[in-house]
Parts: sequence; structure tokens; C-alpha cells
Amino acid sequence: MTASFLFKAFAEHNQKNEKLIPKALIFDVLEKSGIRKDDKRLASFFNTLKTLPVNLSEDDFEKLQGLSPALLEQILTGQLTIPRFDEFCHDLSGLYEIVKENRSGKLADYIPQLAKVDPEKFAVSICSVDGQRFDLGDFDDFFCVQSCSKPITYCLALEAIGEAVHKYVGAEPSGKTFNELTLNAKGQPHNPMINAGAIMCGALISTVHKDASNRFDYVMKMWKECAGPERIGFDNAVYLSEKQTADRNYALAYFMREKKSFPKGIDLVDILEFYFQCCSIELNTKAMAVVAATLANGGVCPLTGEQVFRSDHVKNCLSLMSSCGMYDFSGEFAFKVGIPAKSGVSGGIMLVVPNVIGMAIWSPRLDELGNSVRGVELCTKLTERFKFHTFDSTLGLKDDRKDPRRGAYESRLAGTMALCLAASEGDLTELRRLVGRGLDANACDYDGRTPLHLACAGGHMQTLRFLISIGVDPNRADRFGNKPIDDARRSGKDEIISILQDYINAGARNI
Repeated sequence: MTASFLFKAFAEHNQKNEKLIPKALIFDVLEKSGIRKDDKRLASFFNTLKTLPVNLSEDDFEKLQGLSPALLEQILTGQLTIPRFDEFCHDLSGLYEIVKENRSGKLADYIPQLAKVDPEKFAVSICSVDGQRFDLGDFDDFFCVQSCSKPITYCLALEAIGEAVHKYVGAEPSGKTFNELTLNAKGQPHNPMINAGAIMCGALISTVHKDASNRFDYVMKMWKECAGPERIGFDNAVYLSEKQTADRNYALAYFMREKKSFPKGIDLVDILEFYFQCCSIELNTKAMAVVAATLANGGVCPLTGEQVFRSDHVKNCLSLMSSCGMYDFSGEFAFKVGIPAKSGVSGGIMLVVPNVIGMAIWSPRLDELGNSVRGVELCTKLTERFKFHTFDSTLGLKDDRKDPRRGAYESRLAGTMALCLAASEGDLTELRRLVGRGLDANACDYDGRTPLHLACAGGHMQTLRFLISIGVDPNRADRFGNKPIDDARRSGKDEIISILQDYINAGARNI
């Protein structure tokens, strides 16, 4: 789509009858889209925008369009992953407030540092695969990833040795608690999402990254690449606390050594300390949401465009998150929620809707299985409200749940109805988006009424001016023989009648 066409769709007339786009309109569209001003993909765009006048000419707009043409077009025309992002965020905020009232569960007091966390903390962050972002609650507070580290550790093991990982780690749910002293019939940990499996993945990473200090530096680097601009840290106090209370993890490691599960040459103490380090990485929900979005985006960080993990490795990871990611609640979670997820005993849940969004939830109170009480409830309500369940696409029946991925213009008919509705309500922002998307502003509804008919009938002055500015036909009659000027007269607003009559008299040229 050309910059000229986009400019025409969004331009307004000023008092001198010049076509200009107010800066405020650009900022308004950006805010509603979920793309933030600090998004580095638009750094040059915003730097240039600061130097331009309050009202942008077509030449000014072309300069901006040239700085990030694809992304800007997506934003202005509502073609991002979640077209009506502000509506989605409003619905999510409502769910958050409902779930916030749940104060059941208790802290993970068997790790001393986790027992010190404020149990009232509650944060939610989302990041779409296009970089649309939204945060709720205590999203700036840092917490340790704990078992939420396991999907990333598994991906790193796959990056290190490929599918050979599964010579050492199974891919079946264990049906037991996350730290159960058990292996499968082949002497393997059941899957990478439980403690034994994560310890094994750490051992496999060490076969390639042998030096202990450089190894953890590498892991931190990969976490940072997943999180884009967000900060990733390390909590040494939690690390030491993990070591002091690690009897069960030591038992798992020695049990696996007894069964000859490890590759040759593995130093158990070294590997266990590496495992504790991975669990002690800290972040906030803003960062975890971007990490989750990187997985949702096939291993590409949406905020940087960097390929962090191979897409086939991400596919394997999401498959195991679906079947094994929520401790011994994984089966029921897959049944009720149907979204790949991984929980941790710090109260975090990393949720991945493939090709749509990454979501992070943090609330420290846990249920008896070690999952965040509020986190599980919010995930459940999410798929009750939105069509995010993996198998929603198989349903033949309509229901009243929303699909945030669908815009108002999914089909030609829906597009026409959206245009007419926006015009009748005087929703200029939505009308601009639809026209910018390429929908025909002369399209008519079942009564033959065009958006111009409806703008005139509703007395919507700004909508009328916009439709005139893009050159719509003022002489189309509806099935009753009425033209837009007839609706203008019935509206009883002299200024609308006058403007439309001048447009007709000028020969319906662009003015």
C-alpha cells in the first residue's frame, strides 16, 4: 500500500483547506494498537516525528512511512495480530479484577526466600507476536523464574545437540509430582518440564558448553535475547536458598547416575549448581511476556526480529509445555485451558498462544500442586472469554466467546457492515482504519445506503468531511431512491447540508 493512499485515508482538512494529518492522530492510533513509544523498531520514526510540525503534510508522512513502512502500515490499517487491541486489554483488565479477589493458596515456604514474598502481589503482562504490549498490576516487580526456566533450558539443550536430547529425556507426562524420585522404563526422566528432566537438559548443555562460568553467561545471554529490551537478572539469595534445601534434587541426580542415565563425564555438583542458577534467574512479567511471545513467534523475538531458537525446537517445546507444563495438573489444564504453559513455584505462569501472544502471570500463592491459584484461574477465564483453546478451530458451533484475532473486516460483507456502522456512529478512527485497509468507502448495506448516507443521517460532521476528502460518490441512491443529500436534509443540520451541496456542485471532486 502506498504512502499516498494511507495519507489520503487519514488526512483531515484544516481552515486553509489543506490536507494534513495531526500528530495527535498518529499517537492515538499507536496507543490503541499496543505498540509503545519506546519500541526500538520505531526509534527512527519517533525521532523524526519530533522534528516535524504539529500537522503533517503528505511529504512529511512519506518521510515517516519510509522509516518503517511495513510496521506503520500494519498499525494504521489495523492489521496487527490483535486488531482491536484496546478492546482486548479492556476485557483482560476485567478478568484481572475478578481474579484478584481470590486469596486462597499459600506461599512455597520450603524455599526460605520464596516464603518472604508479599502474597498479595499480582501481575499480568502480554506481548503479541507483532509487539503489541499491555501490563496490569505489579508488573515492575521482579521474581525468580523457578520452573518457568525449564522450557528455555530444554530449547537450549535442543540447540546444543538437536534431537539427540531425547536419547536422554522422555516426552511423556509422568503422572507424578514434579520432584518425584522416578524414571521411565528406559531409565530416562519422563520429560524436560520436571526437575529430573531439567537437570538432565542442563547436563546435555554442559557437553557443549563445558566451562561452568561461561555456560551460565551463555544461558543469560539467550534469556536476554528472548526478552528483547527487558531486563533479565539473577537473585543470588534465592540461588543460595535453593542449594541449602536441595536434598530431593541431589537425590534425583544420584538416582539418575545410579541408573547410568547421564552422558559420560558429567560432574553432578557442577550440573546441580547450574540447575539452581537457572531457577534463580529473575525477571518481571513484562520480560516474561516477551520471552513467551518469542516462543509464540516461532523462536523470533517480536521486538528485535532476532531468531533466538530454531522453529522446530520451539514446536517441540510447546508440545511438551502443553502436555507436561503444569506439574501434575497438566492433563486437566490441557483439557480446560488448552494453551501451552509452564508454571513455577514462585507463582509465575508463562502462557503461549502460538502465532498470537505470549502472556506472563505472577501471583505467589500456590495450590496443593504448586501452581499459582490466581494464575490458573485467570488462564481458565481467558479461554472462557476468548477463543484461545488449541482446538477451538474444530468447533462447528458458534458461541459468544470473542476471537481477538478477528477484525471488523473478516469478509467483504463484514467489512461493508463495519464501514456502515462506523459511519453511522461517527467513529472516525475506525473508519480511517477500514478505508486504510483498502475497503470500498462507496460500499452499501442491504438497503443500498453508503457510509455517506449514514454519516449525513447521523449528523456526524467530521465523518462527512473525511468521506468527502477521499472522494466518495454523493449521488448514489438507496433502494428507496434517497441520496445522501436527502438524509442530510432530514438530519436538520444546515452545515452538513451546505458542505454536501458544495461538494455536489463542485462535481464531487476531492476537496
